[in-house]
Amino acid sequence: HLLAQSDITSLLGGGGRPLTESLKMASTADGDGPPLRRKREDGDDREEDGGKRVRRDDGRCVKASLHSPFTRLESCLDQPMDSSSHHEVIQYFPSQLPAKHYDVDTTEPLACGLPTLDELLSWKRSEANPFNVAVVPLAPREPALASCPRRTLVSHDMMGGYLDDRFVQGTIAEAPYAFYHWQYIDIFNYFAHCLVTIPPAVWTNAAHKHGVVVIGTFITEWTDGENVCEKFLKDEESYRAVADKLVQISHCYGFDGWLINIENSLSAVTVKNTPLFLRYLTDQMHERVPGSLVLWYDSVTENGRLHWQNELNQSNSRDDEKKFPIQHLISIPYNRIFFDACDGFFTNYNWTEQNLEWMKGFSGIQGRQADVYVGVDVFARGKVVAGMFETNKALEVIRRHSFSTAIFAPGWVYESHNDKTEFRKNQDKFWALLSDYLYVHRPASPLPFTSSFCQGFGKAMYWRGQREAQKSWINLSAQEIQPLYYHTELEARGWLRSRGCPEDAWNGGCSLLLEGLIPATRTSPVCAKIFSLHVPLASKTLVTLIYKQSTGIKVSLELKTIDASLCTHVDIQDLELPSLSPVVLDEGHQLVNQFSQLCGNWSPDNWTVRCSQLELRGCALREVSISIQRDGEPQDTPFSCRVGEIMLLDVASLQLPPEQVQGLCIYDVVWLRGAGTSPESTSPCLHLNATLRWDYPTNTVRHFRVYWRRLRGPDPRIPPGELALVGLAYSNLFRITELAVPEPPGLLELVVEPVIRKGFPVPESHWGRRSLSYTEDPTD
Repeated sequence: HLLAQSDITSLLGGGGRPLTESLKMASTADGDGPPLRRKREDGDDREEDGGKRVRRDDGRCVKASLHSPFTRLESCLDQPMDSSSHHEVIQYFPSQLPAKHYDVDTTEPLACGLPTLDELLSWKRSEANPFNVAVVPLAPREPALASCPRRTLVSHDMMGGYLDDRFVQGTIAEAPYAFYHWQYIDIFNYFAHCLVTIPPAVWTNAAHKHGVVVIGTFITEWTDGENVCEKFLKDEESYRAVADKLVQISHCYGFDGWLINIENSLSAVTVKNTPLFLRYLTDQMHERVPGSLVLWYDSVTENGRLHWQNELNQSNSRDDEKKFPIQHLISIPYNRIFFDACDGFFTNYNWTEQNLEWMKGFSGIQGRQADVYVGVDVFARGKVVAGMFETNKALEVIRRHSFSTAIFAPGWVYESHNDKTEFRKNQDKFWALLSDYLYVHRPASPLPFTSSFCQGFGKAMYWRGQREAQKSWINLSAQEIQPLYYHTELEARGWLRSRGCPEDAWNGGCSLLLEGLIPATRTSPVCAKIFSLHVPLASKTLVTLIYKQSTGIKVSLELKTIDASLCTHVDIQDLELPSLSPVVLDEGHQLVNQFSQLCGNWSPDNWTVRCSQLELRGCALREVSISIQRDGEPQDTPFSCRVGEIMLLDVASLQLPPEQVQGLCIYDVVWLRGAGTSPESTSPCLHLNATLRWDYPTNTVRHFRVYWRRLRGPDPRIPPGELALVGLAYSNLFRITELAVPEPPGLLELVVEPVIRKGFPVPESHWGRRSLSYTEDPTD
């Protein structure tokens, strides 16, 4: 298949921003022609709709919608499902899509928050952004979050939020920020200074794959915040209305709860109602979203004052007076009343070890110590124990007192370093320093288990070992289960490092690079641990390993399994697990032949593909490692092994036919004239913008590949074109943006190919197809 040159930058989801940044928009002198798109200049925050100008906040917390109340948007329900074609009469009207959910210039879908109380109270599920709905459910994990005695929360606060991540289908980005050390954290909070901060679905999808809970933020601040609180906390009806909307939003968009951050003073009435609001919200969240959390940030105290305590405390009690110095109890406003009404407490950052010592013996915390998240500001603002590349010093103190922690703004590793090309190196260094005080959890996954180690961003896009597009990009929905990243010193100056490398990949944006030095004195293999997970195995499991290795070494897989019946054992973390090295199957083996036939023609390009078979009953996979051994005389041996993909699947599933894409439909079509001219005309190029929707079980796919091809144009002498890739979709929904198409009258075909987790192609007969014919409006 060919990659459409005009759409190469939309490979990660049809993102239109790359074109608007790279093309110079055409314009008309008299304004009589069809509307022409204009490049949005830096600092220009105005958009137009029929002459009306609306202020925007750089695409982030947008307060206005350009959706005309007199225009009904299209739906799949408007289209007959017994037809494989769709017809459009081209009309050049301003887009009627809501501006807060779609870029006005390109119509690409955007994530945003709700900046006002009115918008929150008027929110309706029917008007929600369908593209920002997370499609990955929260994966189970071991140990379960509720049983973790010391948890780790990350609060992602970066430059106001809604940056590259607001492009929910991905975008071109030269040096983006991403997070991929999920195995170390339990809760991810998306933070921005917007009344209701809704996490972009890309974050929720990535976190959920790793068993990490995602919570949004409800924040009020300063004088405006006081006014908001006076309105929604004035009585039971008001605070229940707000809580109900927060529950509905979380349930609709597929994330798991809220951080409540009231950073303004409260009146006597509103502070009295605040714990009632918290309790009602928490109860409703638990009822509607299993596993959800509501956390409270340490700011307001029970008397309504904005007074950060840097600890959890309560009013004086006789027990406390016996245990603690009276000077600690005099003239302190208290905050336990909020902790008792929700799932956890996020302390402010200016604590001292004395605060932690006091809390550890505080009677009000007994049985819930894991629910106190001691805040650490990575930027080290104010009087703090430590931050930046010394954040580990703060964590050492927190863990010594057996508390959970909330790491605020770890994006410091990106924001505070000018050379963004060093981002991966700085991020890996930061989390390596913390690793002694973090606890690796195991995401649980059914078969098939597959990971190509894609971190959700890269310098290029790869598909089966071939570079498909040479553009820097980001789409965290593309992130796959992440391995362990580390640097280990070996004896006699030997070493081993595991890191993501974007210079080459099998699928996605990067591979896992294992590199190091085997010292001459070492006779045993170097074992590089890759995954800590929980995957129940079939009686016969096919294991495939795709890699490239340097000369002078031998590479093999090493697996650790456990009897599945022991997985409820309370001390399972302490069990010694047996290792096994699956025997590589010969190329002529029946199973290898069957799998190769299903996979079709691969072009490995120096990649080695090895297949093995496990025959185990009632077992679960717990660890995956790569064993690297010197192949030659004893000497210091530098090595590298680039791991492209690891896959495990049930042999019996090879016999099962794949599903077929059903109900592909086209709607919300917007026609625009853009930069450049088409071969058939001197007019500015015709661009198609449209939404595709289809039905397919998303739990069986890695993504979908969306194509188009020309079937017929105005010149009948031009034959039909070949399929050209438009982009990748990570749900059953995809927005085509700025697709340059032939001049009307024309007929084109839109095609959706599922890429299933089993690793082999789905037959073309099972792809989704729909033709689109279009003509000029005869009245123009």
